Amino acid sequence: MDYYAIIAGLVLLAAVFGYINARFLKLPTTIGLMLVTILYTLAVLGLSFFDDTLLKVEARLIKEIDFEAVLMDYMLSFLLFAGALHTNFDELKKQRWPIIAFATLGVVTSTFLIGTATYYLLQLLGTEINYVYCLLFGAMISPTDPIAVLGILKQANAPKKLETKIVGESLFNDGVGVVLFLTLFEIASAPGAAIDPLDIVKLFGQEVFGGLLLGLAVGWVTYWLMKSINDFSVEVIITLAAVMVGTVVATKLHLSAPLAMVMAGLMVGNDRARDSAMSETTELYVDKFWELIDILLNAILFVLIGMEMLILTYEGNYVIAGLLSIPVVLLCRHISLWLPVKVFERKLEFVNNTHAIMTWGGLRGGISIALALTLTGEMNREMFLVMTYVVVVFSILVQGLTIEKVIRRFLPGRDA
Repeated sequence: MDYYAIIAGLVLLAAVFGYINARFLKLPTTIGLMLVTILYTLAVLGLSFFDDTLLKVEARLIKEIDFEAVLMDYMLSFLLFAGALHTNFDELKKQRWPIIAFATLGVVTSTFLIGTATYYLLQLLGTEINYVYCLLFGAMISPTDPIAVLGILKQANAPKKLETKIVGESLFNDGVGVVLFLTLFEIASAPGAAIDPLDIVKLFGQEVFGGLLLGLAVGWVTYWLMKSINDFSVEVIITLAAVMVGTVVATKLHLSAPLAMVMAGLMVGNDRARDSAMSETTELYVDKFWELIDILLNAILFVLIGMEMLILTYEGNYVIAGLLSIPVVLLCRHISLWLPVKVFERKLEFVNNTHAIMTWGGLRGGISIALALTLTGEMNREMFLVMTYVVVVFSILVQGLTIEKVIRRFLPGRDA
């Protein structure tokens, strides 16, 4: 496999599609890139009825790219660090308890609600399936994707407190969702085997709390190193090394790398750390460097998501199940948010209709697709991959394009 040629091809497509969006469509970057890529992919599929040469070449290219490894092992840490670096830490700290509830209780509740509803939905469609496989679908589709959310909320003009809740939830719940998925995957991979609840608690605790502690350590070391010098070029390299080394260490120790990088980004990017460890020049270059990394990787990611259409198995029942899953996922998310909102809205200032806006603003993205790609054939991989893809496309294109209108409708006349 010629990795350089593949990367060059993806960057070229991202540049061309990004230009088309910026020049003609003028949509938010993530939405525009995905829309143009899907239209391009549909054109390739249409052309294949006359000449399938291009389709075969691109399908082979996509199959050679291990999407799950590319996103989960490489891109995600950079994207989450960049997102956390630019998140308002003080506002996040004020909203920490509802965010923790959304990212833990909300994800677990949503997983079981979606899994149960999907099980009965597939039964109605005549598909016999193991219940635990439906729970896997619930785990992979419940976390909101910080990569999609961060890019779109910047242009949605949401009230800052609401934006903090949505962004904070999305930064943390993907790590929790991945750990929950891995736990269920282990159970599903050993049917009939005795499952020790303590082992599950240990795995969950090691991944989540171990990842957060590692992130604190990486963030503190990075902060200390940056504080001890005043050289913007070296300090930028230090932040890059922190993400790369931190990810490697987390992987080796079986900790959650996503949660570690979120915590490290918050440690380095909060106002106190910036004031004491970065000069104005360093702060400018660090922010611009990670903003560029964020834009580039986002562009490549959403091109990849759009092109995944080429390798899907298009069966009628799969597509129907995917379309029916859209309202199921939205309803289950709404229910899973209701209790945390009711518990905390009296203690903290919540804008009106928080749970409704968060339901529509909870976008799904590449993480869900990456997790679906890890399923085995026995776990109904092809069906769940199509269902996941349908939900993700609807989430980004429909919810992403209308979230600003939803905010305006529920919060008329409010200045964000």
